[in-house]
Amino acid sequence: MTTVDTLTFELDVPMVKNAPPLTSNQRLHWRARSALTNLVRLGVTNAAKTARIPSGHHLTVTLHYRPGDNRRRDADNLVPTLKAACDALARGPRRDWIGLELVPDDTPEHMTKRMPEIHRGPGVRRLWLTVEVQS
Repeated sequence: MTTVDTLTFELDVPMVKNAPPLTSNQRLHWRARSALTNLVRLGVTNAAKTARIPSGHHLTVTLHYRPGDNRRRDADNLVPTLKAACDALARGPRRDWIGLELVPDDTPEHMTKRMPEIHRGPGVRRLWLTVEVQS
């Protein structure tokens, strides 16, 4: 019987004007959307390098958002930011994308993407990922 070692890391994700950079409600020009996607990918890539996240067999990724107030928000609106962050960790087959290749691809075989979590209540606004690496 083999045991699986799991390491957990926490990475800050860049925000724009104290808000998540990409949401499902935005209607952006493709160039503006591309710039925000690259901001997320580059920010997550740099944070993962700084944290020295190792390559693994499988990643489990969760996006967390603390808006700093109690207003109601839909967690599924954060999925575009989660997707860009996961692309940065996996990269996939395209060589022109920014990414680390911690796993071969961000398909379910290599990565579990959990639904984003919103932490309501007062406090400092923050957007971050938890990344669990199974070796």
